Amino acid sequence: MANKTVLFELHQQMGARIVPFGGWDMPLHYGSQLEEHHAVRRDAGMFDVSHMTVVDLAGSRVQAFLRKLLANDVARLQLPGKALYSCMLNPRGGVIDDLIVYFLSEQSYRMVVNAGTTDKDLAWLNQQAPEFDVQVSARRDLAMIAVQGPNAQAKTIPLLPAALQEQAAQLKPFFAVSTDDWFVARTGYTGEQGFELMLPASQAPGLWQRLADAGVAPCGLGARDTLRLEAGMNLYGSDMDEETSPLEAGLGWTLAMEPAERDFIGRAALQAKLDDPRRRRFVGLVLSGRGVLRDHQRVFDGDREIGRITSGGFAPTLEKSIALARVAQDSGDSCQVEIRGKRVAARLVKPPFVRNGKVCVEL
Repeated sequence: MANKTVLFELHQQMGARIVPFGGWDMPLHYGSQLEEHHAVRRDAGMFDVSHMTVVDLAGSRVQAFLRKLLANDVARLQLPGKALYSCMLNPRGGVIDDLIVYFLSEQSYRMVVNAGTTDKDLAWLNQQAPEFDVQVSARRDLAMIAVQGPNAQAKTIPLLPAALQEQAAQLKPFFAVSTDDWFVARTGYTGEQGFELMLPASQAPGLWQRLADAGVAPCGLGARDTLRLEAGMNLYGSDMDEETSPLEAGLGWTLAMEPAERDFIGRAALQAKLDDPRRRRFVGLVLSGRGVLRDHQRVFDGDREIGRITSGGFAPTLEKSIALARVAQDSGDSCQVEIRGKRVAARLVKPPFVRNGKVCVEL
């Protein structure tokens, strides 16, 4: 029996097509994935992300705990509400999960982890926690709604608790403010401005309805995927997993190798891979010919297979087919992708493809 979020009945009332995802029944779209995608790029859209798990961490040694567990360094977080994107690695340097962690105080942090990895993430956190006497609390009582797009802030702020409205209006990206059980973060997974809102589950249906009444379009997993792909944002399980290093997933920028004495889990394995000539590059692809790029398609340079697509699809903003791929270090600027037995020309580019409504690559 799949899990359902507190917004499930509203999704059905709004005409959502429901599909299984990470153990949950979730909306794929509400009629038109394309219209939902454009709503986020041009106006404002909202996503039910209550299937993701909010984890609160507390204890006098919680910073030391996170400095061991995460490849990025939470010591960089000095201001309350500041957020950090990081991978949590296994000893082999593979990615257990990618997540966002928020600094709340010297003794408390908040983490948001992926739906499909929640059980193993919590098991890993609880396995490491006793050494540091850290309390790990999965906040099943909270729901989470992402509101994204150029008009997301203007449409969302009037609907927030009065005590949060002014602070939310001043928020910079990767910061959060909170009051009581409401938590408002300037984060997202679309490449647009907006908020991720965490609030008591009992209050989420009312907020969802008020956002819809304010002209925020409900959006499903389909648009979420095309938006994040255009933004060059990784999807766990496709672009990286426990057998993939962040170095081969375009996430080298999230690795805090300094200070050298911080011995986080997976560090030694990463160190060994830094100068490995066999290490693959993580790139973007734009298809030059006809067809659609899909996950797992093979990438060639002449007769040599140089890699595989990890995420691919049609990009509505570009009206082109695009992909993320892992390829050989010595790959050039052009390649061919095998689509249904035929080789189709494509170009290698540096993601993102789109950010804040602007195209970032040459077409």
